[in-house]
Amino acid sequence: MITRRRLIQDLGYFAAAGHLAGKASVASLGPQSTPPSQSDVVRLDSNENPLGPPPSAIKAMVDGMSATARYHFDEFGKFREAIAQSEGLRPEQVLFGVGSTEVIDAAVSAFASSKPLITATATYDILIELERRLGRQVVQVPLTESWGYPVRKLVEEAVKAGGGLIYLCNPNNPTSSLTPKGDIEWLVANLPPHSVLLVDEAYIHFAQPSEVESTLKYVREDKDVIVTRTFSKIYGMAGARAGFGCARPDLLRAMEPFMDNVIPVLALRGAMAALGDRDSLVPTRRAEFGRISGELCEWLHQKNIRYIEPHANFLMIDIGREVRPFGQEMLRRGVAVGRPFPPLNHMLRVTLGTDQEMKKFREVFWQVYTG
Repeated sequence: MITRRRLIQDLGYFAAAGHLAGKASVASLGPQSTPPSQSDVVRLDSNENPLGPPPSAIKAMVDGMSATARYHFDEFGKFREAIAQSEGLRPEQVLFGVGSTEVIDAAVSAFASSKPLITATATYDILIELERRLGRQVVQVPLTESWGYPVRKLVEEAVKAGGGLIYLCNPNNPTSSLTPKGDIEWLVANLPPHSVLLVDEAYIHFAQPSEVESTLKYVREDKDVIVTRTFSKIYGMAGARAGFGCARPDLLRAMEPFMDNVIPVLALRGAMAALGDRDSLVPTRRAEFGRISGELCEWLHQKNIRYIEPHANFLMIDIGREVRPFGQEMLRRGVAVGRPFPPLNHMLRVTLGTDQEMKKFREVFWQVYTG
């Protein structure tokens, strides 16, 4: 049986599954003759948040250890209400899961089994690979020259297919780029019949509010739109596994049969606590990552190295050569970076780390780049 867990193991994707062994990120870069100790590696390969969970979430999870002896179904309603309140929605418009990837998988299974999954390239590709392995149809069109989703081409493909699930990640992974607000507004207004728009907002909290607008407003308007969010990124809880999706109740009901996991009680309580700190935590962390991103971009500019303007906690650097051997050499020197993302095989995805980690990255990157 093909499952997402098996697929991730096969492909060596540590980035998409915090519950898998750390060796997977090394495997994704290919064989190593003398791999460094995992504890010595600066890991900038998985778009994780080195700041980790907020103190309130850590306390909630530690205090909740005794609760792991019992099932916690009675806490689901409170969690759903907390998410709904934080996003200005009704509880029946919320579906939570073991990370937002479970919700994305459920949406794909519900709306892209008999009709195609329609998206761009390059984008978050685990769900694309899973669809292909299941023998389902996937339609991809190139990103625009400004690295946004080509919304008119997506609609054209949906019309040809008689509908389908249109997937859009904003900010996009792996390019860290934004699709303009006006383009998304046009896409929602022109969705063809029998089509649903799935918007992955895993990284939206890193983008400046003046530059991006959440598509949750279309959920409030009862449009054919599903929006997913995660606690893995800005909240720094990738290993806890908590996320949610928002949509019209009838869309969520179609997805529910494909939700086959139960969010752990510690993840639930940690996420609840993190939501309570959102108003102070999100802008503080957004500013911190914005500073680190700006410093790296300035360094790249000084070195005359091209990159895609970032709007998340990672960026794509044009190294002008194949990524895989470049990444292998960086790993030998103690820095793990992103795997190749075809067709952008000459562009290296780098997760933003702490100041110390970014200093090590610059040193090793320059050694390999000029070597």
